[in-house]
Amino acid sequence: MKKKTIINLVLILAVLSLFITPLGYECKVLLQRVFAGSVEILPKDKQYTIDCDWKLKDRNNAEFNFAQSKEHGKAAVVYFWSSWRVVSVADLYAIEKLYNDYKDKVDFYIITNELPAPVDKLMAKRGFNFKVTYLIIGEKMPFNAEEIPSGFVVDKNGVVRAQKIGTGRWNSDAVRGLLDEISK
Repeated sequence: MKKKTIINLVLILAVLSLFITPLGYECKVLLQRVFAGSVEILPKDKQYTIDCDWKLKDRNNAEFNFAQSKEHGKAAVVYFWSSWRVVSVADLYAIEKLYNDYKDKVDFYIITNELPAPVDKLMAKRGFNFKVTYLIIGEKMPFNAEEIPSGFVVDKNGVVRAQKIGTGRWNSDAVRGLLDEISK
């Protein structure tokens, strides 16, 4: 075989490996993280108030209300995700960093509608330690849970101050600055 043919075969095999091996999945996660867009910090005229009366549940099916954050005077980060979506997995690394740094100042609602088994598997594999919240299907909610991934920063008064539909740079200086501001 000619040298050019061998090089072409090696390149084809390398590209194929990105699509059909676990290495390919990890490359997709990395690329999503690198090319994530900025979280939109909403100007005053684009901020909006949500209805905080929203039932959710924890891993043990114990129900609670999102309004608890407002009642306790705490801001909240709301993030919708799925364990099987590469874009969600990519975002969760940044969400995890925010959670670790702000969990005592801000309530986190990292929400999925999956069963616990695939969620537990992903959490163990990736070393995530954030608390997962589960949707109650059929309950009213202030956000479109079908837009995955998506996230929102809600202040103490139920006003959405930042949002991102799709992969976002959640662990950015802008988001941290906003969380510092609204968690005082």
